[in-house]
Amino acid sequence: MSEEATAAAGLPPKEDYIQKRLNKILENRIDSDRETLDALTDLSQFYTENTLQSRRNLRSQIERRSLAINENFLAAFREVKLALDDICGDIDAVSDSVDSMKNLLSSTEAQQKELIQQANTLQEDNNKLLLQQRIATGFLSRFQLSVTEHQTLYGATRDEPITAEFFNVLDHVQLIHADCRTLLQSGYQTAALDIMEEMTLHQEAALERLYRWTQSHCRNVDANEIGMLVIQGMARLQERPVLFKYVIDEYSTARRSVVVRSFIDALTVGSSSAKPIEMLAHDPKRYIGDMFAYIHQILPVEKENLLMLVKMCDKDITEQIQLAMTTISDGVCHPLKVRVETILNSENDTIVLYSISNL
Repeated sequence: MSEEATAAAGLPPKEDYIQKRLNKILENRIDSDRETLDALTDLSQFYTENTLQSRRNLRSQIERRSLAINENFLAAFREVKLALDDICGDIDAVSDSVDSMKNLLSSTEAQQKELIQQANTLQEDNNKLLLQQRIATGFLSRFQLSVTEHQTLYGATRDEPITAEFFNVLDHVQLIHADCRTLLQSGYQTAALDIMEEMTLHQEAALERLYRWTQSHCRNVDANEIGMLVIQGMARLQERPVLFKYVIDEYSTARRSVVVRSFIDALTVGSSSAKPIEMLAHDPKRYIGDMFAYIHQILPVEKENLLMLVKMCDKDITEQIQLAMTTISDGVCHPLKVRVETILNSENDTIVLYSISNL
């Protein structure tokens, strides 16, 4: 456009426009414009020669520079994107792992609940079993003999002596037998009858063993050897009258032999404090009187020992005591009768015979 056309169009001349732009640029304080300073600093790095060719190529250089910067920026962001893609992949993997863990936890929680329910069920079953065990143990303790009690009742050997514990076990057997009535009243007839039968067998076996032991003891007993266990045994044998009678008969027979032997020794041997009674045969009254005195001395002792043997018996055994004393004293009747008859047949003095009859 020519200057005339420019003037006709009302526009300022070109020189004025350029002048104004330059003035505006010059008026700016570049040292306070940080962006302009940074741009000029950056421009100085690749615009090294101020030539016409360089000024003409400035725009293209800036564009290439900008393109290179953008390419570098793009390359840098590409690496960032790849890193972010990797991170996203890792996040997805973590998310998948979290989901898997959630599913696993849910499954584990369900299994745990099931296990807890099973554990609770097992605990309840265990508590029931423990209760049943305590009930069974208590039942066996009340209605059965322990191994130790069984050994005590039957003995390790046939000839094992009776001890005080034997009677405690025998009492336990009788108590169990009596307690079976409670089972009968509670409706457990089968168990009660079985236990009663078992306790009856135990009791019979125990009394049989007690009978053998007591009989053996009475067979060999001396006057002062009646112990408390034998006395207790006689009291228990009262429950079996036949066995009780056998023991009394055995004791009576044994004591009869002892009394006869003692009487014969007194007649023929004497003692450290007395001469043989036979040495008084020349004096009929004293002879017969000493024999009766000796018998009168030993028979009360025998009765006292016999009463001691049965002192714990709570039934009326008067008749058996009388029969036993008859058996014990019967042994001395024959030697006494022979000697008395001999004196009576050989003595003619009526005064002596009268005095003898009044003994």
